[in-house]
Amino acid sequence: MALTQSALSRRALKPDPLPAIRAPATGTYPFAAIVGQDEMRRALLIAAIDPSVGGVLVFGDRGTGKSTAVRALAALLPPMRAVAGCPYACDPAETAGLCATCQARLPHGLPVQAVPVPVVDLPLGATEDRVVGALDIGRALAAGEKAFEPGLLARANRGFLYIDEVNLLEDHLVDLLLDVAASGVNTVEREGLSVRHPARFVLVGSGNPEEGELRPQLLDRFGLAVEVTTPTDLPTRIEIVRRRDAYERDAAGFGAAWAGEERALRETILAARDRLGGVVVPDAALEAAARLCLALGTDGLRGELTLMRAARALASLEGQRRVTTDHLRGVAPAALRHRLRRNPLDEAGSGARVARALDEVFG
Repeated sequence: MALTQSALSRRALKPDPLPAIRAPATGTYPFAAIVGQDEMRRALLIAAIDPSVGGVLVFGDRGTGKSTAVRALAALLPPMRAVAGCPYACDPAETAGLCATCQARLPHGLPVQAVPVPVVDLPLGATEDRVVGALDIGRALAAGEKAFEPGLLARANRGFLYIDEVNLLEDHLVDLLLDVAASGVNTVEREGLSVRHPARFVLVGSGNPEEGELRPQLLDRFGLAVEVTTPTDLPTRIEIVRRRDAYERDAAGFGAAWAGEERALRETILAARDRLGGVVVPDAALEAAARLCLALGTDGLRGELTLMRAARALASLEGQRRVTTDHLRGVAPAALRHRLRRNPLDEAGSGARVARALDEVFG
């Protein structure tokens, strides 16, 4: 007897509910223990709550905790449901987005397992085959089979793709990322292979602006851009050094001491995800977002869309059911500073220009 789509979905999700909370990864610096850098922490949490915001770019001084924060977020996130054995970690609840193999298995039921949210590093020197995938040479030589060996984009599906020193990434890899980021699908046509697989990920990049600028096309793909600087107040610097020293002396003990705060923050993220769909964005907030983007002269409508999504995620993170101007103010610098046109007559930085426009629009 043929099964309906809803019956297939119920069969796919038949296993018992998976635990939402897991122990922190051993040896990973706790996200809750990061001192300062509030804008960076908030932007990463917003991206974890609503991936449609479009990723996070973190630019700033060396040694300010950029890489530490990204990897700490990975350990903080709760596990996700995935089809067991799928190299792309397909979501069994999203049948329309399954890979070809999972689509073929769907009538027989999809086994489900809990897997960590992937955080995949893309090295600057990675080859194109390593990134997009290629022919599995081992199987081709041993068994004469023409099989696909998934690349980094496959491993990053439904997770985070992290690029350190993203401003130094080679142009041909930037072009690949732009294509996949726009479609959410990686297409490989080479060596007699023809493969399409889902590749939806949150792009996270970090870098030092002194080492080079980011290509405008890739810069526009980041939903939020935050600037981190070396702390200048004495108490903050002392506390950062104290915590880092304690972590390096006893990583397990330090993680155990912060386990309670990590658990509370993880539960906050889960609750914010559940609330997100019910957060209302009133017309007044939409009008304020549009007026702000007009005042700044941003190109296109991506600025308004990102501003709205980020403000909604921030409201959900704070337990609110309605977006207010305070939420717009909180995310406007990160959502808009990298979308401004260069003005040779205005020597103020992009952050100062956004702050000035906020005062003009909101009073």
